[in-house]
Amino acid sequence: MRIAVIGTGYVGLVTGTCLADLGNETICVDIDEEKIQKLKKGILTIYEPGLEDLIHRNIEKKRISFTTDLADAIKRSDVIFIAVGTPPDKDGKADLSAVKSVAAEIGKNMNGYKIVINKSTVPVGSGDMVRSIIQDNLSFPCNFDVVSNPEFLREGSAIDDFMHPDRVVIGANDIKVAEKIAQIYSPLETEILITDVKSAEIIKYASNAFLAVKISFINEIANFCELVGASVEDVSKGMGLDKRIGQAFLKAGIGYGGSCFPKDTNALYETGLEVGYEFKIVRAAIDVNENKKIRFLEKVIKVIGTADAKNTKIAIWGLAFKPNTDDMREAPSIVIVNGLVNAGFKVSVYDPVSMEQAKKIFKETVSYVDLYESVKDASALLILTDWNEFKQTDLKYVKSLLKKPLIFDGRNLYNPEEMKKLGFIYYSIGRKDPDTI
Repeated sequence: MRIAVIGTGYVGLVTGTCLADLGNETICVDIDEEKIQKLKKGILTIYEPGLEDLIHRNIEKKRISFTTDLADAIKRSDVIFIAVGTPPDKDGKADLSAVKSVAAEIGKNMNGYKIVINKSTVPVGSGDMVRSIIQDNLSFPCNFDVVSNPEFLREGSAIDDFMHPDRVVIGANDIKVAEKIAQIYSPLETEILITDVKSAEIIKYASNAFLAVKISFINEIANFCELVGASVEDVSKGMGLDKRIGQAFLKAGIGYGGSCFPKDTNALYETGLEVGYEFKIVRAAIDVNENKKIRFLEKVIKVIGTADAKNTKIAIWGLAFKPNTDDMREAPSIVIVNGLVNAGFKVSVYDPVSMEQAKKIFKETVSYVDLYESVKDASALLILTDWNEFKQTDLKYVKSLLKKPLIFDGRNLYNPEEMKKLGFIYYSIGRKDPDTI
């Protein structure tokens, strides 16, 4: 099929590239001229493992192209994916301004029947909104259909998630239209769920909210485990062995971040309020998640003390909200690093891929150095992202570099007993704190 994908962020670029790899003629569109010029040369504008090779292959096969000419892309395509950002507004609701703008342009440039697909994460009722905007902007009477096709891509494994999905959800009010879109995904050999548009829109939010609740629940249990001297890892394993619960998303830490869970839980909660319903469980998950970052920060400051903060260096390993991405949107590291800086500490940071993103956020308030330079003469090391690089580091060398052998591990990378034998004072999540510093 001839497909236009509007928006070349994580969702749009991965979707467009994978659709091209499935044999479709795909046009990826963005208003950012610099980004499009880089993509034309095969230069990635996001960090996503495996994506660069996939783009190069499809450029060579001439199955994918990149442009800023939205009008031309609309006219040349049979199917149009809207994959622009829907960031939270000041009230926590999804900001649909980009979706609305694209819908208006689609209407103005419609030159025949099109299927318009909402790939962006949008609140329930957005399909009707897009349909109305397109209709209002048509230059002449023209038939079209609007479909909801939510994405379920995880940053760091987005290619595999697209090519080997758990399911594909297609929301359409006409079964024949849904079946046309199902043909696009037929090579993936996965279950395709066809439903109405509104149900598809809710499926996306409900899925992310449920996973966020699961993370926040185990983090509450972790808080309790620390107080009573139990092991949250044993508790998680015991829970996860129950097939009704499962092991996934039961890993305690310092809270979720990224572009999906924080945004989508808030948007679902606010959408509920608009129709007179309060999602109390979702609200609790949001509150627990925010508290987890603060709780970790407060423990660090309490243990280290602030009497000589201006002369105390603290090292940070990991800034991205999760490994295998450079994404720092809503990352717990932002709250923790800013909290330490505001308390007067000297902060030295390292992340394998997100240092450039960090510089946009922290500016000159922290030092940006390499792995071992960050811990040299530091009074404590904080681990905020579970990169494999940190799991395999030379801990004896780290100890020799640290001013004090003090580690706060927000991702439970190490075994407490082994750390004790190595001479570290080791704080982690959901485990008994060390007896003394």
